Amino acid sequence: MAANSQSLLDSKTNKGVEKIIDIKDPTPLQRHVIFFDINNDGIVYPSETFKGCRRLGVGIFLSTVTAVFVNGALSRRTRPGKGFSFRFPIEIKNIHRGKHGSDTDVFDTEGRFVESKFEEIFAKHAHTNKDYLTSNELNEMLKANREPRDYLAWFGAYTEWRLLFSLGKEKEGFLRKETLRAFYDGSLFYQLAEKRASKK
Repeated sequence: MAANSQSLLDSKTNKGVEKIIDIKDPTPLQRHVIFFDINNDGIVYPSETFKGCRRLGVGIFLSTVTAVFVNGALSRRTRPGKGFSFRFPIEIKNIHRGKHGSDTDVFDTEGRFVESKFEEIFAKHAHTNKDYLTSNELNEMLKANREPRDYLAWFGAYTEWRLLFSLGKEKEGFLRKETLRAFYDGSLFYQLAEKRASKK
């Protein structure tokens, strides 16, 4: 993760691509997204979202759907003042602008990690064991976070969390607190990709 984050400090440019975005001190939310920046230019295109999902072991169909949905939803939001692009780029430096409603608020409006909100997830919803969430407890949390008539955000939150649960759960069928923390600090995707690569 550190090497990938550091590579964003380069000031070079890609031919035919938008200027490299310099991120000197990535927020936790930015680190979370950097995993998908395959060519380290500070921008995530749908093809990179797809490749990132595949590195995590997500199937081809779901990786395609995820790339379309994520880039389609976040491209305009993360490119303030710029026109529509059929390439659907996501600018990592502005990823905090893509924050949607009906979520946990563990990331604040600037993309920073909020410890109290993270602990609140388990204080409110980890009924079986304080150190993990079951599938049912995760569903309870999603319902509790729903804002009235915010249907698109409901769908986004559900999709994100169910995919996370599928990727990060233990074989016993629960999501550990430490795994979720790694998700928020940006290290989980690298751990999962490395683990998958080592099995090949």
